[in-house]
Amino acid sequence: MELRRREDRRRFIKLAAAGTAVAALGGYYFLADDEETKAARRELLPDGRSRLPPGQKVIKRLKPMGGQRGDSSKSAFRLKVYGAVDAPFELDFAELLALPQAELALDVHCVTGWSRLGASWQGVRIADLAARARPRPTARHVIFEAAHGYTANVRLADALAPESLVAHRYEGESLAGRNGAPARSLVPSLYFWKSAKWLEGIRFVERDEPGFWEVRGYHNHADPWLEQRYG
Repeated sequence: MELRRREDRRRFIKLAAAGTAVAALGGYYFLADDEETKAARRELLPDGRSRLPPGQKVIKRLKPMGGQRGDSSKSAFRLKVYGAVDAPFELDFAELLALPQAELALDVHCVTGWSRLGASWQGVRIADLAARARPRPTARHVIFEAAHGYTANVRLADALAPESLVAHRYEGESLAGRNGAPARSLVPSLYFWKSAKWLEGIRFVERDEPGFWEVRGYHNHADPWLEQRYG
C-alpha cells in the first residue's frame, strides 16, 4: 500500500510539472496565457482574495484530465441522492433536465497548476437536490460517487454553495465524454479533482470518508487559495 502511495505521489508531481507548460492531451494543445494570468492575479474576489489562486496559470481550453471513463450515454444515466437524508431519490437524465437550471460563469482550478476562468457551465444546483432529499441535521459531508467506484469527498458547506452544480453543459454544448458526460459534479471553490466526472451518486454522510485521491496523499479539503494540494 505504501509503495502504491509513493507511485501515486510521483505521478502527481509529474502532472503538476506538466500543468505549467504546454501539454498534449487527446490531440488538443493547451498553453498557459501569460497575459491573462497576470491580469487574473490583479483581479480581486469580493472577499479580497486574488481571483487566481497561488501557483496557477490561465489556459483557454478545459483540459480532460483522464480517469477511467464511464458510460456517457444519457439513456443510461441514473443519479442517486441518498445517505443521511429523509427523502432519498433517483433521477434519470430527462428528470435532471426538468429541474430548475442554473447557467453560471465559473472559474475552475486544477491541482496540476492550470485554471480555466469564466467558462459557462449549466446544470442543477446541488443545494436544490439537497432541499428535495432533506439531509438530516447530522449530515456533515457529501460523497460524490462516480464510475468504477471513484469517490470524492467534500464538506457539506462546499457542496451546497450556490455555484456548486451537477453540470451537464459546458460553453453552450452538452458536456463532452472526456469531461465527464453526461453529468459531473462541479465544486469550483475546491481543486478540480473534487468535481467528480461521470457522476452516479451524491451521498450525504455523518462522518467524512476520504475519496480516491485523498487516500493516496492528496489534501482532504483542497482549497486552491491555501494551496492544499497534499495531505
